[in-house]
Amino acid sequence: MNILEVHGLSRHYGGLAAVDGVSLEVQKGEVRAIIGPNGAGKTTLVGMISGRIMPSSGRISFKNEDITNAKSWTRVMLGIVYTFQVTSIYRNLTCYENVALAAQRRQRSVVISREKAISATVFEALNRVGMADCFQKLAGVLPHGHQRLLEVAMALALVPELLILDEPTQGLAPSEITAFCDLVRDVSERATVLIIEHNLKVVLELADRITVMDRGSILAEGSPKEIEQHPAVRRAYLGH
Repeated sequence: MNILEVHGLSRHYGGLAAVDGVSLEVQKGEVRAIIGPNGAGKTTLVGMISGRIMPSSGRISFKNEDITNAKSWTRVMLGIVYTFQVTSIYRNLTCYENVALAAQRRQRSVVISREKAISATVFEALNRVGMADCFQKLAGVLPHGHQRLLEVAMALALVPELLILDEPTQGLAPSEITAFCDLVRDVSERATVLIIEHNLKVVLELADRITVMDRGSILAEGSPKEIEQHPAVRRAYLGH
């Protein structure tokens, strides 16, 4: 079953096509990676999927529902969460408070013991990223890697069905990258993950399928083994 389908999606800025006629299908429960050089159109593509950017043409379907013109927050409520929609961490608030803000947005309807429900959601999200012990710390004093994990916790508090991660390992130490890979595997047991990542080792380790973009279009698509052996990818990433 496809959770996401993109058909002929384009975004033009004047005479420049940042994304040009892209079509792809993402199956429910898979980890799909999108790779490519800077300027390939990766972030523009996921920006359109998340609703941050409106397409010039094409169609986006999520769980068989046309969401092409849906607002970004409508997509969040449907289950599409893009980390950059929740990555404006409040440096002067605690980790708990940051995640609670996301949880409150998701649980806008009146529920019994709403405060307890939010608290449970917050601690579950912090625990899943390994930061339950940091709930009282101010977000602004966290190391960069922990701030990235806090961003993911905020996204998880929104209960995503499709979690979009844009360059999540950038600036992380090797040990933090290992922990992050474990986290993505855990998240993928409950949600579909769409990840933009420059670290090819991480991509090959995590992804079920990989989409390669270049100059706004899809250059190649396949399994990690197929993409690793693709001539254009080998030239771009491996130098041969």
